[in-house]
Amino acid sequence: MYIINKAEFMLCAAWKSQWPKNDLPEICMAGRSNVGKSSFINTITGRNKLAKVSGTPGKTRTLNFFNINDELRLVDVPGYGYAKVNDKMKKSFGDMIDTYLSQRDTLKALVLIVDYRHKPTHDDITMYEYAKYYEIPVIVVATKEDKLKRNDLKKNEKIIKETLKFDKKDYFVRFSSLKKVGINEVWEIILKLCL
Repeated sequence: MYIINKAEFMLCAAWKSQWPKNDLPEICMAGRSNVGKSSFINTITGRNKLAKVSGTPGKTRTLNFFNINDELRLVDVPGYGYAKVNDKMKKSFGDMIDTYLSQRDTLKALVLIVDYRHKPTHDDITMYEYAKYYEIPVIVVATKEDKLKRNDLKKNEKIIKETLKFDKKDYFVRFSSLKKVGINEVWEIILKLCL
């Protein structure tokens, strides 16, 4: 089990010039605006308020960098499917994420957070394809595992994998913030890819 002695918010960056020095491996977190990225970050770090959980989806407007044990960084990108932002802002989000995914040398993997109960959206598929295009390993984290009946777990996993055209080299993790399911598995994969 990975012991986290230090988990802190470092900075938010809208431009490449603001990114922290290229000295630590990074794991990028992506997902729809209301899929629970902040809850995921708080759960895996054991810190309730590290990432701000908002009642308004789409609050993250920058890349948010978190330092973990001075060994690696988690990077939260703006949620996609933002309902209340104009086209110009959507484009600037897209450009910011594109620049990060295509130009960050220390990026080791993308955590794609999806809702276990639902088929991945067009945006989820696009994000997955994007990572594959840039040859970034993907950890698909299916959240809200606790909300599914036991016999739906396998069935929904199959639907998610088929919809994404899941690459067997990637990783799939069943996750629940509520029941703390999947935390150790996520860290095992992250550490394997990072350290």
